[in-house]
Amino acid sequence: MAPPGEVDGRARLRLGAYLFVASGVSIAIIGWVAMVTHSPLVFPSLGPSAFMLFVAPLIVESSPRNVFCGHLIGVLCGALALIVFGLLYVRPDLEDLTWQRIGAVTLSLALTLAVMTWLGVQHAPAAATTLIVGLGLIHDPVHMVTMMVAVVALIVIAAVINRIHGVRTPLWSPFPAD
Repeated sequence: MAPPGEVDGRARLRLGAYLFVASGVSIAIIGWVAMVTHSPLVFPSLGPSAFMLFVAPLIVESSPRNVFCGHLIGVLCGALALIVFGLLYVRPDLEDLTWQRIGAVTLSLALTLAVMTWLGVQHAPAAATTLIVGLGLIHDPVHMVTMMVAVVALIVIAAVINRIHGVRTPLWSPFPAD
């Protein structure tokens, strides 16, 4: 019988290998489509979402409903904040933040976290999505829609990979708690 530390070490190695392959395949597919279409399909908060979808696909926060709705709320709240502060078509300047930009990121984050909580669709990576939009890194409404297309693609790819791996993941809502 192997000592518990060795078993945990082997399990970590297997999980790490799975994450390497699953996240690599996912981002490579989305990245290839981004390259071919010249669309901003790859953005930073996809990484934490991929991590959650592959490491803990059965927790509520990783359900397709929470991933999709969380990012959608983040995009919409970020866009609303840009509109409120007159920054929708203003290019970002991360080195010289204005009061308007500080207002936009503050409103986008605060509103995103509140709305996700009120609606019961928490997904932590969506807090990064709203900051990406609130900072103006993605400020074109068409590109915001493109972000959501990438989220849907990640959810679908993760579901396929997880099911191939033998993990029965929810199609939309989280599975009921036992």
